[in-house]
Amino acid sequence: MGRNILFITTDQQRYDALGCNGGKIARTPVIDALAKKGIVYRRAHNQSTVCMPARTTMLTGMYPRTHGVITNGRRYSHRNPTVAGYLKKQANYRTALLGKAHFDPILTTEYWENTAAAKGTTGPHRGFERIECLFHSGRAGRNLMHYPKWLRDNHPEEVDGYFLFGNYATKRVTVSTYRGGETGAVQVKHNPIPRDLYHSDWVADRTIDYLDTVKKRENWFVWMSFPDPHHPWDPPDSELYRCNWRDLKLPVAHGGSVEKNRKILARKPRHWLEWFEGKKQFNFELPKTFVPASMTDDQVREIDAMCHIENEIIDEAMGRVLDYVDGRGWGENTDVIFTTDHGELQGDYGMLFKGPAHVDSLMRVPMVWRPAPGVKIRAKELETPVGHVNLAPTFCEIAGVPVPEWMQEKPLPTTKSDRRERVITEWEDEYKGNHLKFVTIYRDGYICTAYEKTSYYEGTEGELYDVNEDPRQWRNLWDVKKYKSLRADLVADLYDHLPPARKTALPRLEMV
Repeated sequence: MGRNILFITTDQQRYDALGCNGGKIARTPVIDALAKKGIVYRRAHNQSTVCMPARTTMLTGMYPRTHGVITNGRRYSHRNPTVAGYLKKQANYRTALLGKAHFDPILTTEYWENTAAAKGTTGPHRGFERIECLFHSGRAGRNLMHYPKWLRDNHPEEVDGYFLFGNYATKRVTVSTYRGGETGAVQVKHNPIPRDLYHSDWVADRTIDYLDTVKKRENWFVWMSFPDPHHPWDPPDSELYRCNWRDLKLPVAHGGSVEKNRKILARKPRHWLEWFEGKKQFNFELPKTFVPASMTDDQVREIDAMCHIENEIIDEAMGRVLDYVDGRGWGENTDVIFTTDHGELQGDYGMLFKGPAHVDSLMRVPMVWRPAPGVKIRAKELETPVGHVNLAPTFCEIAGVPVPEWMQEKPLPTTKSDRRERVITEWEDEYKGNHLKFVTIYRDGYICTAYEKTSYYEGTEGELYDVNEDPRQWRNLWDVKKYKSLRADLVADLYDHLPPARKTALPRLEMV
């Protein structure tokens, strides 16, 4: 009997959200216990700071510029290879994805993820024999995924407690600017739903129900995908006791005032400050009338508290599934890998949400691998840079099958001697005529971002941070004379190691 794989992801979760990564507020004993028994990757970065590109990289082991999903709204064909299909074909694994998939554009009535529940199907799709989907709400919007349908059919009185993610009144869907909570914070809503009906617990329930169909000696690859702590922030009201926003300090990378945040952002390329002040928009997934500079300190604190609450709920839901796995006798031959797709600014620099910002808030992700307990571990934590692009090859290694040629990197390292030099993250998107294209390398304790020539930038701009001396990334060294040689070396190394790009870009099919 081979090794099983439980792949757990969250959405928009910061590296420092977890106790094992230095988090001091949310209690995360389940993931912390996995970290204690496994390997913590201290410098794991995503290859994109938004959902669809990051998730497609996890699914394929390819960089965004290669698989083609360089932004949300572009679709990797379901006919193309995936790690789930590869494990199913090569090693006879049972395969399932329970929770948020987001390989298809969301705010549309087309594509499999958005029609499967209405059609009464759960797969097979993209190499998974079973997929049960949700997004960030129990309300349907323009599509009816499996969780909203389940909630509507079984507990219709609870549906409206959720935040409605988008404004669907017009043909052009926009992200809601609803304000709520106690401070009037954007995308915060009090949700009266009972805890056991909340979507994070539904994901755990569906994972357990699927595993009930697996025989004891069958091997399985299960992706359990939580939609939190991504906005909107609307955990069950019964859980608000966990973190009182009034007790929280501002984030350490928040300047402490609007004026100080302006000064910090003025040292970065100009789109940062224009975004902060609401002068221009650069990311179509964000509320269009939200101006970060208008956000009050108390609103930052309340949003932070909601994130901490949701992180605790996820941790407890994970614990139920791990207890089930142990109860089935699978504990000794099950690898658990945990990560998120991207981070959240969550008040850093006075900013919120995600987008064209290659700093630790969004690029650096939690990543923990607890190998099956019978597997010897030589390192407890590793500083060497790794990425989402290493995950699919790791699943292949666990399953004992060769890494296919279409995957672009090696499996995750397990020893300090297996040193990786760099990790690369990329961004390209155009919104309202503002075209941003840049690539980033993390190497030797530096984050270096080279901006390419577009209609918005000249191609001479960039960012360079020494993360050891400046962990908040407040001081941009790009134009500092003493760093000129280092900057040139990092940029050359970055372009020497960029993966091949598709000859033609995938079309943008839908706003989100």
